[in-house]
Amino acid sequence: MPRLLPFAAVLLAALCFATTGTAQQLADVDASPLSVGAARILVGGGILGVVALVATRGRERPAARSARSGVPVGVLVAVGALGVLAYQPTFFAGTRLNGVAVGTVLALGSAPIVTGVLDAVVRRRPPGRRWIVATAVALVGVVLVTGLTGGGVGAPAPAGLLASCGAGASYAVYAVASKLLLDRGWGAARVMGTVFGTAAVFSLPVLLATSPGWLLTPAGISLALWLGVVTTAVAYLLFGWGLRVLAPATVATLTLAEPLGATLLGVLVLGEQLGALAVIGLVVLAAGLALLSVPARRREPHAALRT
Repeated sequence: MPRLLPFAAVLLAALCFATTGTAQQLADVDASPLSVGAARILVGGGILGVVALVATRGRERPAARSARSGVPVGVLVAVGALGVLAYQPTFFAGTRLNGVAVGTVLALGSAPIVTGVLDAVVRRRPPGRRWIVATAVALVGVVLVTGLTGGGVGAPAPAGLLASCGAGASYAVYAVASKLLLDRGWGAARVMGTVFGTAAVFSLPVLLATSPGWLLTPAGISLALWLGVVTTAVAYLLFGWGLRVLAPATVATLTLAEPLGATLLGVLVLGEQLGALAVIGLVVLAAGLALLSVPARRREPHAALRT
């Protein structure tokens, strides 16, 4: 059972992420996606920053350079924070230019692939065959769930394609940067707090520039608190805890549980209807995640954790 805990932590994080769309739908605030995203990072990153300060108080600071990568701490933190900041606008730009279904598939689908390639290059840890098969199965499920299978779906607009793939790359950047900090002995709370706390500082001017008046309404402040506390602070503490043990590529694939959870919330909370292909997609997506999560028989120590 302990071998399953890191997988469970990441899956729970993905389910927290999955509440984002439903929360925004229920709140129904008059705010731009960029403003909502900035508020989310400001609140959640601020909480994570405080958690990091509490978690590291009185402890010896780690070395300024990573023994494995030689990259200064400040560079890793800055790169990770930039990845966090870049994800929100690129994701929403992709869904705006190509539609929610296409934009979501491109962003979520590219994230595990780019993460796997980046991790193989930076940390010299190429993903295994099991990860490749599980990711392929999960991506088929995502395509079915989002309805990107029928006719009438044209080729993605170039700008939208770049934006959505940019979101996937942004995810890969902050996942791998965070893993490099974890590799040098940082705790999960410290990594997430430092990266997201830094991102929170830079999200403040973005929020102020995007008409933040919606935060003065009960629905607006409730939405900001939910997105900041649940979908960022709690979610990324779980995410970081799982990333401490698992490879970034594995974590990226596990977060594909987000569309599964979002779809189920849409049905159960918002009363949305599912077609037959979407139901099949949920089953296929769950099968891919299960294939990745259930530990294989031991052939060598920790074999399952290098998927």
